[in-house]
Amino acid sequence: MSHMRRLLLAAAIISSALFSCQPNSKPVIAASVDSTNRKWWKEAVVYQIYPRSFKDADGDGVGDLKGIISKLDYIKSLGVDVIWLNPIYASPNADNGYDISDYENIMKEFGTMQDFDSLLHGLHQRNLKLVMDLVVNHSSDEHKWFLQSRSSRTNPYRNYYHWWNAERGKPAFRPGSFEVDGSGWRYDSLTNAYYLHYFSYKQPDLNWENPKVRQEIFSMMRFWFDKGIDGFRMDVISFIAKDTTFPVITQKELNEKYGGGWDHYLASGPHLHDYLKEMNSEVLSKYDCMSVAEGAGVTTATAHDFVDEDARKI
Repeated sequence: MSHMRRLLLAAAIISSALFSCQPNSKPVIAASVDSTNRKWWKEAVVYQIYPRSFKDADGDGVGDLKGIISKLDYIKSLGVDVIWLNPIYASPNADNGYDISDYENIMKEFGTMQDFDSLLHGLHQRNLKLVMDLVVNHSSDEHKWFLQSRSSRTNPYRNYYHWWNAERGKPAFRPGSFEVDGSGWRYDSLTNAYYLHYFSYKQPDLNWENPKVRQEIFSMMRFWFDKGIDGFRMDVISFIAKDTTFPVITQKELNEKYGGGWDHYLASGPHLHDYLKEMNSEVLSKYDCMSVAEGAGVTTATAHDFVDEDARKI
């Protein structure tokens, strides 16, 4: 939605409120508001569930999908419309499930795919919708793609991640949020190369610049939509695009161009908006779904570039 359309809508709502307080007001303004292009996700109340601590059904001390199923009537009674479920995918849990080793399987501690299907059915029976976490800036280092990528410089999966061969020297600094030394590069002796990880070294960054990676991700998204889920909450989606030349970035440049912070730089990668448009075109636009992004590094000045209706991205 454009800035002007937002202003007009706000003006209409305010005018409607003012006229509704006056006995001689006409219903024309109210009718114009009612004719707004309403979408279920615009009106929805979203309830977040962290499954590990929500409800333990089998007594092992860890919350699970059956535990959530047992509380669906309670959740419905809260008056919410949508459940946002934190990651339940297969994961070694280096980062609470945000390190995914299999995007199309369920973490064993949480249950089975049959349990998930029962949860989704129970939600929809109660007219509740389900939004899942989409974690595709990085995978787990135990994902089959990375295991293959790491095995050899000539492996077909090598370019699924960002590698810097050590004979080129040490790569230019990039931040790694969870590392003691603050570095987003990890040396791997197996192929004498560094790999990029904006978060833990257990979470290597996926190479969105590789079209095969994007198609793998879009296929995975379709897998879950075809199961019947209602949307995705996109984890650090603003960080997916990288300048693969990895130039040196000085503090002076960060100050002059990126508000002094690395997060703004990381959210300004080339082709970011091209990738989001491609995701929308190939996946999101095909479903009646909700998408919401974690906008790390996004400012009030750039947010509209992501969410305006005409942008056809998120």
